[in-house]
Amino acid sequence: MASALPRVLVLNGPNLGRLGVREPEIYGHASMADLEVAAAKWGAELGLEVEVRQTDGESEIVGWLHEAVDAGAHVVLNPAAFTHYSYALRDAAAQVSTAGLQLVEVHLSNPATRESFRHYSVVAGVATGTVAGFGFDSYRLALSAIAQRLSQ
Repeated sequence: MASALPRVLVLNGPNLGRLGVREPEIYGHASMADLEVAAAKWGAELGLEVEVRQTDGESEIVGWLHEAVDAGAHVVLNPAAFTHYSYALRDAAAQVSTAGLQLVEVHLSNPATRESFRHYSVVAGVATGTVAGFGFDSYRLALSAIAQRLSQ
């Protein structure tokens, strides 16, 4: 039986499967498995059904965004490196927000304080909002924003 709770896909792009070992001074010491546990807990507290996924493949994350539209699922999206250049990802993300679903772009670090090539997001213009710079808490804040908007 399907859940009566609003569904949220937490989608993560390239290299985020390396959380905990990749540049922990920037991305922290927690792993993707830790994020899965934390996001499920936060979702339960907020009345959301949350599923966390990660891929290094652009076509796979685009397919997941299409799935979100077809299933009526809201999205928390950490596009990682795809943030800065993937127009395919941007176009798929636009389908989420134009379908009346929430799409929150998330970043563990604050891209605006990093290398200049990270300052521009092709996704930001089609996202409901962006949360960046709060580590794993960025995901919690994004899920809270979705829950708040759905309760209005």
